[in-house]
Amino acid sequence: MTIRFGLLTFPGVQQLDLTGPYEIFASTEGAEVHLIWKDKAPIVSATKLMLQPTTTFDDCPELDVICVPGGAGVNALLEDETVLSFVRRQAVQARFVTSVCTGSLVLGAAGLLKDKQATTHWNAHDFLASFGAIPTAGRIVRDGNLITAGGVTAGIDFGLAVVAALIGQEEAETVQLSLEYAPAPPFHSGTPQEATAEVLARTRQRLSGSRAAREAIIARLVAGRSE
Repeated sequence: MTIRFGLLTFPGVQQLDLTGPYEIFASTEGAEVHLIWKDKAPIVSATKLMLQPTTTFDDCPELDVICVPGGAGVNALLEDETVLSFVRRQAVQARFVTSVCTGSLVLGAAGLLKDKQATTHWNAHDFLASFGAIPTAGRIVRDGNLITAGGVTAGIDFGLAVVAALIGQEEAETVQLSLEYAPAPPFHSGTPQEATAEVLARTRQRLSGSRAAREAIIARLVAGRSE
């Protein structure tokens, strides 16, 4: 049986948000994986890696799993009705509606997080409530057929969890072993709780530009709903 996965592939996407789960999904038996955008022109990721969409919004088949990655490019998507309409359409029949990192904010802007538990990158977690979500701590958070993942590298764990939910733990473990996924980071600064105060401050500063722009966009969206 073919299982169709689709990952939104947009300018400014954080490539590992996309390529982490892509590698998991593409390594799964019976998988058909689509990289989806408005057209098939190559796009440039947030870290300048070129990516090639494989299908368009108009040509994309119905998906079993729709996944929205995050990245600085998410900001533009929050007010892009063409993107939000596509996500809503696919969400109606998808077995799982999912996101990695700040991709969850796109799900929120599409109206898919209301009264749902969800997570995102630690530096955007406070934005979830603006979309009616229930902000929930966790590397992977599932609420019914909604599965959201934390920041960037969480997409690998998330991909395995999605495969287990779709097919079973044995297939997920087979994929994990085939990719030799046995993380052992050389440092323990992967969360704000583990990082030193100096590293946390430096990281917040590095991410401040995109966050400020995102705050302004979300404020507009909230104001628009209240009018």
